[in-house]
Amino acid sequence: MSHRTLAGAGLVIGYERTRPVLDGATLTVPAGRRLAVLGANGSGKTTLLRCLSGALRPLAGTVTLDGVPLAHSRRGLREHRQVVQLVLQDPDDQLFSASVAQDVSFGPLNLGLPEDAVRSRVVEALDLLAVGHLAGRPSHQLSFGERKRVAIAGAVAMRPCVLLLDEPTAGLDPSAVADTLAALTRLQEHDSTVVMSTHDVDLALRWADDVAVVVDRTVVQGPPEDMLGNDALLARARLERPWALTVGARLRALGLLPEGTLPRDAAGLLAALPDRPGVPT
Repeated sequence: MSHRTLAGAGLVIGYERTRPVLDGATLTVPAGRRLAVLGANGSGKTTLLRCLSGALRPLAGTVTLDGVPLAHSRRGLREHRQVVQLVLQDPDDQLFSASVAQDVSFGPLNLGLPEDAVRSRVVEALDLLAVGHLAGRPSHQLSFGERKRVAIAGAVAMRPCVLLLDEPTAGLDPSAVADTLAALTRLQEHDSTVVMSTHDVDLALRWADDVAVVVDRTVVQGPPEDMLGNDALLARARLERPWALTVGARLRALGLLPEGTLPRDAAGLLAALPDRPGVPT
């Protein structure tokens, strides 16, 4: 895998021309970084990811890869999907084979790779997602969280540079969320750029390097602290300020935290507090 820059500029996307879901949306997926796409339900997060993946053609605007526009031809889409892979929110939309290994091998087989190369990719992808022990299991016998990670493994087996994940932690319990995030960290360590759509502002704050908020049919992008600390933007997007920023701001007002960037999670807040509560450092 090598890092590639995926972007969309001036995207107009919709199912009814009189009222597009997105209207002039612009987004850059920074190579090698973790991008969280946030927005309320129905804001257009999934539509945006589908457009970036090539699954949906915009009414206007362009999707580019390293500055080269995506061609919506059979050849153009085939080449794009070897670099950019989309994993849908519901894993059952993508899992259909008799076993986990067969599901994960589907994409590489369609590339025409030899059997030993396909087998190697399947083992690699399952290990990265920590589901290698499930290779021989039927997918319908897996838990919801396991099915989600297997669906991601199917995309990883294509060895894309950019992974677009539509709410990969939705519906998971805390343990399964932790497992999924650990798997995404391993993917980034193996040179994948990971994009995650979510409406969980706390998760986005602690996980993402960059945040894009889908609001008012467009996209506002920037550092997590700026995007998720902007109360006016969050109100427009029907999102709430992350609790870590709320608590951190209050502790700083009380003189318990120094000026500067606020911690993103509980561990950061505890580490930043003075040894003796009430005594500024």
